[in-house]
Amino acid sequence: MAKETHEFQAETRQLLDLMIHSIYTNHEIFLRELISNASDAIDKLHFESLTNQDILGDDKSFEIFLVPDAKGKTLSISDNGIGMNREELVENIGTIAKSGTKAFLEELKKAKESGQDVTDKDMIGQFGVGFYSAFMVAEKVTIFTKKAGESEAWRWESTADGSYTIEPAEKDRRGTTITIQLKKEFTGDEAEEDFTDTYKLQSLVKKYSDYVRYPIKMNFEVEETPKDENGKEIEGAEKIKRTEVRTLNSMQPLWTRNKSDIKEEEYTEFFKHQFHEWDKPMEIFHTKAEGTVEYTALLEIPAHAPFNLYQQDYEPGLQLYSRHVFIMDKCKDLLPDYLRFMKGLVDSPDLSLNISRELLQQSRELKAIGRALEKNILKSLARKLKNSREDYEKFWNEYGKSLKIGVYNSMYSGGDTIDKLKDLLLFMSSKDGKLVTLQEYVDRMPESQKKIFYATAKDKETIEQLPQMETLRDKGIEVLYLLDPVDEFAIESLRTYAEKPFHSISRGDLGLDDAESQEVKKETEDIQKKNDDLLKDIKEALGAKVSDVKVSSRLKSSAVCLVADEAGPSLSMEQTFADMKNPLFKAQRILEINPHHELFTKLQSLHSAGKDSQDFKDYCDLLYTQALLIEGILPENPVDFAGKVAKLMAK
Repeated sequence: MAKETHEFQAETRQLLDLMIHSIYTNHEIFLRELISNASDAIDKLHFESLTNQDILGDDKSFEIFLVPDAKGKTLSISDNGIGMNREELVENIGTIAKSGTKAFLEELKKAKESGQDVTDKDMIGQFGVGFYSAFMVAEKVTIFTKKAGESEAWRWESTADGSYTIEPAEKDRRGTTITIQLKKEFTGDEAEEDFTDTYKLQSLVKKYSDYVRYPIKMNFEVEETPKDENGKEIEGAEKIKRTEVRTLNSMQPLWTRNKSDIKEEEYTEFFKHQFHEWDKPMEIFHTKAEGTVEYTALLEIPAHAPFNLYQQDYEPGLQLYSRHVFIMDKCKDLLPDYLRFMKGLVDSPDLSLNISRELLQQSRELKAIGRALEKNILKSLARKLKNSREDYEKFWNEYGKSLKIGVYNSMYSGGDTIDKLKDLLLFMSSKDGKLVTLQEYVDRMPESQKKIFYATAKDKETIEQLPQMETLRDKGIEVLYLLDPVDEFAIESLRTYAEKPFHSISRGDLGLDDAESQEVKKETEDIQKKNDDLLKDIKEALGAKVSDVKVSSRLKSSAVCLVADEAGPSLSMEQTFADMKNPLFKAQRILEINPHHELFTKLQSLHSAGKDSQDFKDYCDLLYTQALLIEGILPENPVDFAGKVAKLMAK
């Protein structure tokens, strides 16, 4: 097969341009990234070998090898991992879906727009674009790779000029070798950083990759004085040079050490390498358990939620080890899905080295470990909420949605998830615009208040302008603001808290029991009876758009509002389902009209002139459409609505 030339995707070319012009001043991180990629490649082969031992052949000792060449101004990083074939080269080196390039560029753009200093902002590994960091220091990058179990090898090369080439190659051993032709400023005595210097490379490996579980090796040229037959150095003898292979990393698993001996920065560096988390963890859990089930767990709550945490392509799960030997990545059976943001590993001698995913689901040991970890994490979050509210709110802003989804999903999964999570939930409150727990809300409810009131909208300002808020605001009743589509689904799953039912301000009767409310309710019922014919004819004019038309007891200054029936989905739920392309779930819309507003008097007048008049029908439709707009719902026929408004304005 002849040499092929391919163009990089537009976003990848943009990323390469950024790398070449060095948005990062910390050039040395390219080595960490390439070593991390090499380690991942060995992990993949190791995992494959658990069910296919033959794939290893005679090459069963995993290693990563660095080869600096000061004379040739190159640095090579080799591994004997899984390797790549031609299709995988094209797919993994240059395709946006695999590299995360687009997400990286979007995050970079956000950082710039918010005025952050991005010159050292370490986002490379976080978005899986680590390979491209090589171009910070490279004139040219060449890849030689051979997929395990396949006979063909391939050569990939690019000078980051917008294209790359692929051609068949010769390679005896499986795995990948990346050779970097270094720029002149990164090699030689005059270099600002010499990446062909063996001691420089040794220090970088110690700094960034000491916990890589495979040996990272390099040749060192050493001089030594010859020794006689008794082992003593021969005086005056000319020193001889020889090559010595050294392993640069300790490979001692961090989680096997005593917590008291581990520094905070060591934990941070470990999670950087092992899980591509480049900020200091929000919380670290280092647990050792003995007894019925023995295990060590080293987990973290990352400082920031991944950009795709709630997308289908996100793979949650913890790494599994048995006696420090890696056996599985992304084990989803340890923690419940609402803790999908947790990263880390579990090492247990009670787990089999060749355990399958099917056996894992039935493993009593694994279930016991999972229950213990879940309990430990939730206890820690409860302590943080009680003792460090500011830190907990930071956690909530990153991961609160996961807990709310967990509450909602409990409707289908069963169990006691709601009881575990309900006291960890936070919602914004109308009282002071701050986040509150449900317990805090209930504790400050007046004795006469029997329900927990909530309102849904896209933001706080929209809720505060809802006509349904008028009465509650005047009475000083606190309302929870549900600003995320999942919030109302979680509330519906809870149903009650401390025996107090939840009630949307946009659904049914508010059920206020104070004397003033009862008086208003009675007055409203009287007006309803007197205007029964009018309300029926408004409903008839609107047809299937509404299930009922009523006189409102909840409105003060506003003319109209839409509420949903007590049964069935709410208006906001209907919108959420519509956004999910599921229009089957429809709210039973009830149009409520303020009997004390001048528009109600106008409707009475138009109705007296005849219910079949076009003006009466237009007014009914305009009021309904106004109520839709207040709820943030666009009318089905905006042109028709605009025409009716123009007609009304011309009178």
